[in-house]
Amino acid sequence: TMASESVSWGGVALRIVAAAILVFATYNPEGYSFYHWAIAPLRENVSSFDAVKFLALTLLVAGWVVYVQATRRSLGLLGAVLVTAICGGVIWLLISRNVLSATSSKGVTRLVLAAISVVLGVGMSWSHFSRRLAGQTDTDVVG
Repeated sequence: TMASESVSWGGVALRIVAAAILVFATYNPEGYSFYHWAIAPLRENVSSFDAVKFLALTLLVAGWVVYVQATRRSLGLLGAVLVTAICGGVIWLLISRNVLSATSSKGVTRLVLAAISVVLGVGMSWSHFSRRLAGQTDTDVVG
Protein backbone atom coordinates (compact mmCIF):
# COMPACT_ATOMS: atom_id res chain seq x y z
CA THR A 1 0.00 0.00 0.00
CA MET A 2 1.02 3.60 -0.45
CA ALA A 3 1.05 4.24 3.31
CA SER A 4 3.50 1.40 3.96
CA GLU A 5 5.79 2.68 1.18
CA SER A 6 5.89 6.28 2.44
CA VAL A 7 8.73 7.73 4.41
CA SER A 8 8.14 9.81 7.51
CA TRP A 9 10.30 12.73 8.60
CA GLY A 10 11.65 10.38 11.25
CA GLY A 11 12.61 7.95 8.49
CA VAL A 12 14.43 10.71 6.62
CA ALA A 13 16.21 11.77 9.82
CA LEU A 14 17.21 8.15 10.46
CA ARG A 15 18.67 7.88 6.95
CA ILE A 16 20.60 11.13 7.46
CA VAL A 17 21.92 9.90 10.83
CA ALA A 18 22.96 6.59 9.25
CA ALA A 19 24.69 8.53 6.46
CA ALA A 20 26.44 10.70 9.07
CA ILE A 21 27.67 7.58 10.87
CA LEU A 22 29.05 6.29 7.57
CA VAL A 23 30.65 9.62 6.63
CA PHE A 24 32.15 10.38 10.06
CA ALA A 25 33.31 6.77 10.55
CA THR A 26 35.20 7.04 7.27
CA TYR A 27 36.88 10.36 8.16
CA ASN A 28 36.43 13.07 10.76
CA PRO A 29 38.64 15.88 12.06
CA GLU A 30 38.66 14.46 15.60
CA GLY A 31 41.06 11.70 14.55
CA TYR A 32 38.75 8.79 15.41
CA SER A 33 37.93 7.36 11.99
CA PHE A 34 38.79 4.53 9.64
CA TYR A 35 41.24 6.82 7.91
CA HIS A 36 43.14 7.55 11.13
CA TRP A 37 42.94 3.94 12.36
CA ALA A 38 43.77 2.03 9.18
CA ILE A 39 44.97 4.26 6.35
CA ALA A 40 47.27 6.82 8.00
CA PRO A 41 49.38 4.13 9.78
CA LEU A 42 50.19 2.58 6.39
CA ARG A 43 52.75 5.37 5.83
CA GLU A 44 54.81 4.00 8.70
CA ASN A 45 54.07 0.29 8.49
CA VAL A 46 52.32 -1.39 5.58
CA SER A 47 51.92 -4.60 7.58
CA SER A 48 49.67 -2.74 10.06
CA PHE A 49 46.76 -3.45 7.69
CA ASP A 50 45.20 -6.68 8.97
CA ALA A 51 42.04 -8.75 8.49
CA VAL A 52 39.97 -6.63 10.91
CA LYS A 53 40.86 -3.44 9.04
CA PHE A 54 40.12 -5.14 5.72
CA LEU A 55 36.69 -6.22 6.98
CA ALA A 56 35.99 -2.69 8.25
CA LEU A 57 37.06 -1.32 4.85
CA THR A 58 34.74 -3.65 2.96
CA LEU A 59 31.81 -2.75 5.24
CA LEU A 60 32.47 0.98 4.74
CA VAL A 61 32.76 0.54 0.97
CA ALA A 62 29.49 -1.42 0.94
CA GLY A 63 27.78 1.39 2.88
CA TRP A 64 29.15 4.02 0.50
CA VAL A 65 28.06 2.00 -2.55
CA VAL A 66 24.51 1.66 -1.20
CA TYR A 67 24.20 5.37 -0.34
CA VAL A 68 25.89 6.73 -3.47
CA GLN A 69 23.92 4.43 -5.80
CA ALA A 70 20.62 5.34 -4.12
CA THR A 71 21.50 9.04 -4.32
CA ARG A 72 22.55 8.77 -7.96
CA ARG A 73 19.38 6.90 -8.89
CA SER A 74 16.94 9.08 -7.00
CA LEU A 75 18.47 12.56 -7.31
CA GLY A 76 20.79 12.32 -10.28
CA LEU A 77 23.68 14.74 -10.70
CA LEU A 78 21.51 17.86 -10.94
CA GLY A 79 19.48 16.90 -7.87
CA ALA A 80 22.62 16.16 -5.86
CA VAL A 81 24.06 19.53 -6.89
CA LEU A 82 20.81 21.26 -5.87
CA VAL A 83 20.70 19.53 -2.45
CA THR A 84 24.38 20.43 -1.97
CA ALA A 85 23.62 24.05 -2.88
CA ILE A 86 20.73 24.13 -0.41
CA CYS A 87 23.03 22.73 2.30
CA GLY A 88 25.61 25.36 1.40
CA GLY A 89 22.98 28.08 1.62
CA VAL A 90 21.79 26.87 5.03
CA ILE A 91 25.39 26.70 6.30
CA TRP A 92 26.10 30.20 4.94
CA LEU A 93 22.94 31.53 6.59
CA LEU A 94 23.80 29.94 9.94
CA ILE A 95 27.36 31.27 9.80
CA SER A 96 26.17 34.77 8.82
CA ARG A 97 23.74 34.73 11.76
CA ASN A 98 26.52 33.56 14.12
CA VAL A 99 24.73 30.28 14.85
CA LEU A 100 27.69 28.30 13.50
CA SER A 101 31.35 29.21 13.40
CA ALA A 102 33.67 28.52 10.49
CA THR A 103 36.83 29.92 12.05
CA SER A 104 38.70 26.62 12.29
CA SER A 105 39.57 23.97 9.73
CA LYS A 106 37.99 21.37 12.04
CA GLY A 107 34.75 23.34 12.13
CA VAL A 108 34.64 23.74 8.36
CA THR A 109 35.44 20.04 7.91
CA ARG A 110 32.57 19.09 10.24
CA LEU A 111 30.17 21.31 8.25
CA VAL A 112 31.27 19.76 4.94
CA LEU A 113 30.91 16.23 6.33
CA ALA A 114 27.46 17.09 7.71
CA ALA A 115 26.43 18.46 4.29
CA ILE A 116 27.62 15.23 2.61
CA SER A 117 25.55 13.29 5.16
CA VAL A 118 22.46 15.34 4.34
CA VAL A 119 22.94 14.88 0.59
CA LEU A 120 23.30 11.10 1.02
CA GLY A 121 20.36 10.89 3.45
CA VAL A 122 18.08 12.91 1.18
CA GLY A 123 19.27 10.85 -1.77
CA MET A 124 18.35 7.67 0.07
CA SER A 125 14.87 9.09 0.80
CA TRP A 126 14.04 11.08 -2.35
CA SER A 127 12.45 8.29 -4.39
CA HIS A 128 9.84 7.85 -1.65
CA PHE A 129 9.02 11.59 -1.68
CA SER A 130 8.88 11.87 -5.45
CA ARG A 131 6.58 8.84 -5.62
CA ARG A 132 4.25 10.55 -3.14
CA LEU A 133 4.42 13.92 -4.90
CA ALA A 134 4.28 12.81 -8.54
CA GLY A 135 2.74 9.37 -8.27
CA GLN A 136 5.69 7.99 -10.27
CA THR A 137 8.19 5.35 -9.24
CA ASP A 138 11.93 5.49 -10.02
CA THR A 139 13.13 2.36 -11.76
CA ASP A 140 16.34 1.17 -13.35
CA VAL A 141 16.08 0.06 -16.96
CA VAL A 142 17.76 -3.31 -17.41
CA GLY A 143 18.42 -4.26 -20.94
